[in-house]
Amino acid sequence: MNMYVSNLSYNTGETELLELFSAFGEVKSVKIINDRETGRSRGFGFVDMPSNDEATNAMGALNNKIIEGRSLSVAEARERTDEKRSFGQRQHSGGNRW
Repeated sequence: MNMYVSNLSYNTGETELLELFSAFGEVKSVKIINDRETGRSRGFGFVDMPSNDEATNAMGALNNKIIEGRSLSVAEARERTDEKRSFGQRQHSGGNRW
């Protein structure tokens, strides 16, 4: 099961995240997302555990747990959609509103 982990301290590395989740079972992969320009952590990442039972236990135990002064948020990751909507790229029917 792939999990989304947010509200990470900017000092938390992949090794620390791996150790944290390994307490609940086998961890297949860990990835902290970094800013493209600065290389600094963006404060969230993904953890993949092959066992759904172990992942569910990890989510229950680590969600809202205080790590490095921050309350983690851990949830099952959702598939990213191709629909990328950002400011200025919204689709409107019927032309411009202005």
